[in-house]
Amino acid sequence: MKSIGEIIRELREQKSLLLRQVAAEIEIDQALLSKIERNERMPTRDQIKRFAKFFGKDENELLVAFLSDKLVYEVRDEEVALKAMQVAEKKINYIIKSKNGK
Repeated sequence: MKSIGEIIRELREQKSLLLRQVAAEIEIDQALLSKIERNERMPTRDQIKRFAKFFGKDENELLVAFLSDKLVYEVRDEEVALKAMQVAEKKINYIIKSKNGK
């Protein structure tokens, strides 16, 4: 499973683009893009949208990678991380069902 940074790097390399070229199009600093690709920084949701548009990718696909990375980052050092994620999944399903039932 690839991180959002790995996905962005792969997309950039597939198009044979330099960091500075993509950074200019996304309107971020080249150093920030480098850190995103190396998983040292997380992009913002708005940056994810710009990456999707620039690379012609499905925004939801990139958002899923982004959000899953955020979740993993939050619980990575917790002994009960897997159990917490399972409970969170149940809560999300409950919320979705509640919204659809209204």
